[in-house]
Parts: sequence; structure tokens; C-alpha cells
Amino acid sequence: MSKPGEAVSVSILGKEYRVACEAEAEDQLISAARFLDGRMREVRSTGKVIGTDRIAVMVALNLAHELLNEKSEQDSAAGSANKRIRSLRERIEMALTDGTQLEL
Repeated sequence: MSKPGEAVSVSILGKEYRVACEAEAEDQLISAARFLDGRMREVRSTGKVIGTDRIAVMVALNLAHELLNEKSEQDSAAGSANKRIRSLRERIEMALTDGTQLEL
């Protein structure tokens, strides 16, 4: 089991947060915090959402929506690939069966 490393300091909307993380994940954590900070600043700049909590919820909802859409697209692509593989497998089996019959 991995042990958590030291706490890493990240800044989101001007507030500092200390987050425990494994040493090898520190760069990813910092990148994620920068990404989140940028998205929250975008929402705040519209002026339509006031308050850090509300901004955080709006960003979380947007990210969840994007994640679910991406997952749906990946599932669809995987389904198409599986269908194509089945079709190719059937064609190969037919070709092998035909080949065996010709040899006899």
C-alpha cells in the first residue's frame, strides 16, 4: 500500500489549500489545481455566479457533465469497434471454413 507523502500547497481562487499526496502524484495534483483554478476563474468572470461555493459547484457540475459525455462517446466507440471485430472474426471463420472445404 502506498503511503501519503507530504502535504502540497495549491492555490485556488487565491486561497491556499494543503493537500496530502504521494510524491509521484505531486505534479498531477498541481496541474489539477491549476486547471480547477482556471475553470473557477472563468465562471467567476461571467459575473453570473457569486460566491466561492456556488462557483465550485458550477464547475463540478460542468466537469461531471463533460466526463459523462466523454465516457458515453468512449462506450459508443468501443461498441462500434467490438461490432467490427465480430464481423471480421465471422468473415475469417467463413474464409477458413471455405478453405478447408476446398482442400478436401
